Amino acid sequence: MIPTSYPPAEEIARLTARMLLEIKAVHFNAREPFTLASGLPSPTYIDCRKLISYPRIRSTLMDFLSVTVMRNAGLEAFDNIAGGETAGIPFAALVAERMALPMTYVRKKPKGYGRNARIEGAMSEGERVLLVEDLTTDGGSKLSFVDAIRETGATCGHTAVIFYYGIFPETEKTLGDHGVALHHLCTWWDVLAEAKAQGTFDAETLEGVEAFLNDPRGWQEAHKKD
Repeated sequence: MIPTSYPPAEEIARLTARMLLEIKAVHFNAREPFTLASGLPSPTYIDCRKLISYPRIRSTLMDFLSVTVMRNAGLEAFDNIAGGETAGIPFAALVAERMALPMTYVRKKPKGYGRNARIEGAMSEGERVLLVEDLTTDGGSKLSFVDAIRETGATCGHTAVIFYYGIFPETEKTLGDHGVALHHLCTWWDVLAEAKAQGTFDAETLEGVEAFLNDPRGWQEAHKKD
């Protein structure tokens, strides 16, 4: 079923943040920061992969993601839905089902044998492809997936994610310079607002997180380990 009528973007953002908090996909710890894949510290961490284990929430968010893309890009804007290895694969499959479109996935690197392919599934020259991922921080990791899609002769001008950090100003420029528009459901600011409304974390933790969101690079520099 293709969803066509859902809440406005602001309510989708609030509900998405609420669901992420409900399943404890959100982790805040300013005293003992998490280490990101970049090696930098952060008082925030989010695990969108947990969503696949919660059918009602998973289904609602995939409806939200599908309708957000169709509202922003058009109901007939795509011919193929591609997931990025690995976190994007289940979400791409769920979005493709809702939009009644073929699904493919993109490997992080060629598998090294057989066809040595990065694209799995059928993707044809000229197809308009939507790249689906779980989240994006600064947008950089999406570019490799987009380039792999374009190497097939297909086009990829849009990526959709459940969660967008929303705190690094260069993100949308990085993607935009590569000809890619970003669609998302919620950001850290939405999660922080909902966490405050619910009283999910203590005031000291929320203050530490807000300090990070207001100046993430400065916070990371001040909290780097020697």
